[in-house]
Amino acid sequence: MAVKIGNIDVGDFPLLLAPMEDVSDPPFRALCKENGADIMYTEFISSEGLIRNAVKSTQKLDIYDFERPIGIQIFGNNITSMREAAEICEAAKPEFIDINYGCPVKKVANKGAGAGILQDIPKMVAMTKEIVEATNIPVTVKTRLGWDENSLYIVEVAERLQDVGIKAISIHGRTRKQMYKGVADWT
Repeated sequence: MAVKIGNIDVGDFPLLLAPMEDVSDPPFRALCKENGADIMYTEFISSEGLIRNAVKSTQKLDIYDFERPIGIQIFGNNITSMREAAEICEAAKPEFIDINYGCPVKKVANKGAGAGILQDIPKMVAMTKEIVEATNIPVTVKTRLGWDENSLYIVEVAERLQDVGIKAISIHGRTRKQMYKGVADWT
């Protein structure tokens, strides 16, 4: 059975290039596409940087036809800024927008963005709903199992995000507390 993100058919067993800060830039994406990646993502982009037209953020909107299908990934903690950033991203004509609710890095999470929003599931759902309603392309989410071992709400989170219209979810099999250490839970 083919995997789809909205109307985008990506085959039976697609190979996705994960969005990685300071890694998944256009030259790296070109290399990955040449070697079989089916779906590409930009590096994650700060919603605040986009709405303020910061060069470092707007440069990450550069996408090329050979990369398609491609998603632009955004992160932030302000619902209005995230909605506006999603509208800016849509104008760059990606196939979809991906919301980063998984970055565990202190600089991001301590501001309530990335995995930081896992401490406020109602806000995560409200933000996602705003982005879905503000755009005309599929919206996807990348997240983690939970904030820590006492907040493993991923099934509830996935269902609630599906209910507000996301088209796919990527789950890092660790909590924010684990960062990138320990055994990932892929069950």
